[in-house]
Amino acid sequence: MNVSTRYTVALHILILMATDKGTPMTSEFIAGSVNTNPVFIRRLLGRLKDHGFVESQSGARGGWLLCKSPDAIRLSDVRLAMEEGSPFTMHTQQPNPACPVGRSIQGVLGNVFARAERAMYDDLAKSTVADLLESVYKQNEARQNVF
Repeated sequence: MNVSTRYTVALHILILMATDKGTPMTSEFIAGSVNTNPVFIRRLLGRLKDHGFVESQSGARGGWLLCKSPDAIRLSDVRLAMEEGSPFTMHTQQPNPACPVGRSIQGVLGNVFARAERAMYDDLAKSTVADLLESVYKQNEARQNVF
């Protein structure tokens, strides 16, 4: 099973940019934080730009900037921007219609999955990039107190 990481990496990017709003960040710098390839980061930045979350600044001190306040970026909106699709998938093969479970399972699961997905989006809509940034700061403070 192949699960996309676009959404989690997009959130990482936005939170990183929110730490120093106003300072352009290069895709190479962002890739270093995420520990991935800058090309992958540039693709995600393009999607984030298309949805109005970030903008690029050219020039010697160029890079990428947030163009929305972190408290105005809902996690549900970022998920939709990444076009992740449903977190649930049905069988790749059509179940056996002669089987009492096989002939009904997709309709039954479809209803359950639809409710769960709505609940997930409703919950994601309650949180923002600013909320996640605050949690990152709190976790870092707690870790510093351990040492």
